[in-house]
Amino acid sequence: LLFPVSNLCGKCRPRDTDLLQPSLNFLYWSLHQTTPCSQQRAVAVLLSNVSLLELLQKVLECTWLWSPPSRPAYLSSEDALLCSGWLLVASLLLYQHRYNTEVHQTLSVDLTEVLNAVIFRNKKPILLLVSIMQFLRAVLRQNFSSSLLVIVGQNTAPSPTQPQPSSLQDTALHPLAMQQVFSLVVSLQNLLVHKDLLLSQAVVACLETLVEYLYVKNQDVALHVASQPWHRFLLFTLLSGGQKSFLQPEVLRLMTLFVRYQSSNIISQKEISQIIQEAAEANIAELPEATSCALHLFLSQV
Repeated sequence: LLFPVSNLCGKCRPRDTDLLQPSLNFLYWSLHQTTPCSQQRAVAVLLSNVSLLELLQKVLECTWLWSPPSRPAYLSSEDALLCSGWLLVASLLLYQHRYNTEVHQTLSVDLTEVLNAVIFRNKKPILLLVSIMQFLRAVLRQNFSSSLLVIVGQNTAPSPTQPQPSSLQDTALHPLAMQQVFSLVVSLQNLLVHKDLLLSQAVVACLETLVEYLYVKNQDVALHVASQPWHRFLLFTLLSGGQKSFLQPEVLRLMTLFVRYQSSNIISQKEISQIIQEAAEANIAELPEATSCALHLFLSQV
């Protein structure tokens, strides 16, 4: 089925949402729900289809071309198609890297546009934001060096008028700039305050991947980002609702992040003891799977 469905997609235009959206979803789930052996073959089939990749290029570009003010409060068919497109491309990036699959056609993405989509949001639906963040995580994990992807809108060489420390940091973080990193971190923190479960999971995962990327590029910058005092205020905000327990997946994962990068000004021994105490008093067998996994990661990190 991958052959006819992918060929059908390649003959469509981005405006053919009624046909494209379920087709892209089928391709996405074909990648994720098959066996490892078949998965490698499925990736090869999709990446060998040049017309499909050209269609995906057009779909991604529509994210910036379709007017944000026209977006309704609910998820429109156009936004649903964009979600499917970003998720499928993120998956292709992941599996192409895993299996080192031959690439017949590259995709081009403007990094500045991707970052601005998260930083400024511009009335984008939550599911579209989550999909774009999945893509951002994929390129961060691959150090912006995927053979499937061409990054445009990169930072130019530092100006001689810029302060030298900032220039050195921007060079180390390339293609990201220091200012983009801090703007992205602040925006991720603001999105967490919405306390939407799906959005929270995506935001924390994106923050984790970003700090990992920074740590490889420049350890001082990564530790500086992880120890921002605003993080502590964010934790108190997340714990200020009806459920004050530390045993919330996004809270546990944030705590794990701060422990990993030794941000003692954000999480103290007192908070660590509180979490362990709550875990001791909880019925572990009845905890949701997301909470159990997050708790396991936290305790392992401690």
